[in-house]
Amino acid sequence: MKVVAYSVKPYEKEFLAKANQKKHDITLIFNSLSLDTVAFASGKQAIIVFTSDDVSAAVIEKLADLGVKYITTRSTGYAHIDQQAAAGYGIKLANVPDYMQLQDIATQTVKNLDQWEQNKCVGQACICANGCRVHKKTATS
Repeated sequence: MKVVAYSVKPYEKEFLAKANQKKHDITLIFNSLSLDTVAFASGKQAIIVFTSDDVSAAVIEKLADLGVKYITTRSTGYAHIDQQAAAGYGIKLANVPDYMQLQDIATQTVKNLDQWEQNKCVGQACICANGCRVHKKTATS
């Protein structure tokens, strides 16, 4: 799967590379996701974000126009993601369902990509607003 990861800190690169094991074509960038940087998602099926990224309705609309189908956040909180907008465009969402160490966060993030690539549910990591999730969740910061 072709993916771009936004807001990647230098120390995260190694964890994401180890978790990915060259399964997905992940472009790591330091820029935060915003209307100004959304173009980096061109040609990508998925994006990886963090809580500092702008995942508002306006950004999601641009992501959908670029063909993005999946958004996973490297955090337990997902209040920064407009779930209704994502559902409206058929974009699936996932998070890291529990507080974890950095390597475990990277591993869960890649696991979400793996599951989507196999057309499977991400289970407890699912935060979709369209009722497809396994467990009901409420947005947290």
